Amino acid sequence: MNKSELVSAMSEKAGLTKKDTEKALKAFEDVVMEELKNERKIQLVGFGTFEVSLRKERTGRNPKTNEEITIPESKVPKFKAGKALKDIVNS
Repeated sequence: MNKSELVSAMSEKAGLTKKDTEKALKAFEDVVMEELKNERKIQLVGFGTFEVSLRKERTGRNPKTNEEITIPESKVPKFKAGKALKDIVNS
């Protein structure tokens, strides 16, 4: 499912126009990105948790030259599914 298909499905389910649904989805994306940028967690009970995790510095290999390289530490966004979401996927 791509973004336009998601907007269509959401607008049908919520009884909103596609334009309003697209605004709501964009607002949701903006809020999630802003909160993660500020390293805050977003918990949607039953659905899941969005958070930022620190990936430590590590050693890797350049696949082209096979030379060892150091991959610097970085922050990565993570999503952990909630129980209700896991139950639906596994039913």
